[in-house]
Amino acid sequence: MRVLDATLGITKESFLLLKEMSPYLLFGFLFAGILRVFFSTEKIASHLGKENIISSLKASFLGIPLPLCSCGVIPAAISLRRQGANKGATLSFLISTPTTGIDSILATYALLGSVFTFFRIATTFFIAVLCGIVTNLLLNGTSRPAYNSSYSSNTCNICGKQDLHFHGISEKLRHMFYYAFVELLSDIGKWIIIGIIIGGLISYLIPDTLISKYMGSNLKSIFLMLLVGIPVYVCATGSIPIVAALISKGMSPGAGLVFLIAGPATNTVTITVVLKELGKKALFVYLFFISFFSLLAGFVLNVIWPEVSVSYVTGSKMIPEWLKIASSLLLLGLIFFSSFYFMRSEHKNLT
Repeated sequence: MRVLDATLGITKESFLLLKEMSPYLLFGFLFAGILRVFFSTEKIASHLGKENIISSLKASFLGIPLPLCSCGVIPAAISLRRQGANKGATLSFLISTPTTGIDSILATYALLGSVFTFFRIATTFFIAVLCGIVTNLLLNGTSRPAYNSSYSSNTCNICGKQDLHFHGISEKLRHMFYYAFVELLSDIGKWIIIGIIIGGLISYLIPDTLISKYMGSNLKSIFLMLLVGIPVYVCATGSIPIVAALISKGMSPGAGLVFLIAGPATNTVTITVVLKELGKKALFVYLFFISFFSLLAGFVLNVIWPEVSVSYVTGSKMIPEWLKIASSLLLLGLIFFSSFYFMRSEHKNLT
């Protein structure tokens, strides 16, 4: 009986988190499909070659809405680098892209409110820009690789061809929905589900007093979340329900902010790639700026948080209950469909 009660309790808490996120996630994935069809990351390489402030600003700004995860951003960044992007712009792109993303921004707003969302975007943008500028200043003259002609800026996002051709609106719309709700969702759908289940477990099983006692408004919790976030793979969207559940139990919002910045921006794979492609000095600047300024932002957020008095679910209060439930069921269906679709496709390729 206790097992059944616990299962029902965890399921209920998990569904509450899913319900708050789903409308925003669906819109975020749709917007990601629009970006995929009408905006090519390869085409921005020509803007990122000059070692100046503008190149880092462009890389940071363009990386914010792109829905690429911590590992998905690596090939895109390497492509930009080998097309002529300087080291600073490459690092700016590597920081801003996996940490935000339109789906992650909207999910943050849904579960953690407008103030937390603003801090997450502003801190990420500031770190990305400043890291890129300092990297180019310190490594001036060593930043630009030889242009690699195999990375063409004319590659079509829809079919992959490099020659001049045209796609009709119906074909663009098909690819837009396919990328948004099949290809992209299959990549991060499992992380969303895992994050929601962990969030449900935390909400149901962990007493409020335990979290508030050991991870309340203090520096230890901020440093702890930084140490946990840097080496592990963290999905920028899938980790949001976990952080929301911890904050609702008493963890300081600053600690949650640090985890949601340092976690997606770094992991052992990205660190290895940065070391290989950009060198030791660039890696040091990359890790220093993420660590120092995410800690600083977390501390500032903890100071002002009592003054703003924002509920961690304020972002979703404007959406009707029926729409939340319908969005939850639709998102679950799309996640299972996309996963099954790719499993079937891989099985056909093997046979």
